[in-house]
Amino acid sequence: MPPRLLSARCIAPRSTLRSTLPPLHRTLIAAPSPNDGPLMTRRSDRALPPIPSSRALWLKTLPIFLSIITVSTLAIFNYQKSSSSIVSATLYALRTSEAGRRELGEQIYFRDKFPWIWGEMNQLHGRIDISFGVKGTKGKGVMRFRSVRRTRMGYFETQEWSLEMEDGRKLQLLNEERADPFKNTALQAES
Repeated sequence: MPPRLLSARCIAPRSTLRSTLPPLHRTLIAAPSPNDGPLMTRRSDRALPPIPSSRALWLKTLPIFLSIITVSTLAIFNYQKSSSSIVSATLYALRTSEAGRRELGEQIYFRDKFPWIWGEMNQLHGRIDISFGVKGTKGKGVMRFRSVRRTRMGYFETQEWSLEMEDGRKLQLLNEERADPFKNTALQAES
């Protein structure tokens, strides 16, 4: 049997349908207060808790974030300096220097567990001027190394290589009797 089609008389007007049907949504219920006890059931249409202002939180945490970024950046650049070949070469030259071993003793290494390399290390523009703390079995001091490259394709010339002891004595490790330990004589002989 074919389905019966409803005639226009059977369909009620829309205005009467809206007035007779119950509302489709429930009223909102406030969020529980902190002293209400455990919440066993939770309606999906409950009122949401108020959102705290994030501006105040940002203003509180921004200085902390910036200080952490600054300290991290300085530590990264210092690590790059401390692991460079220049620092390794100067530390090796100090270990093999007679005056350095006489004043510092054996086992010459960085004075601090986390060494801080002070100064500029700019090989691209030909300027190296660094200093850092060193120690040995006999004493402690600060080693300073300064070298410049006068021309673009020239060699670095060591201007100062000294060791200042804790008692204030300053030893010049670069002297006329000993050849400059930082000159690459094999490269200079080829040119």
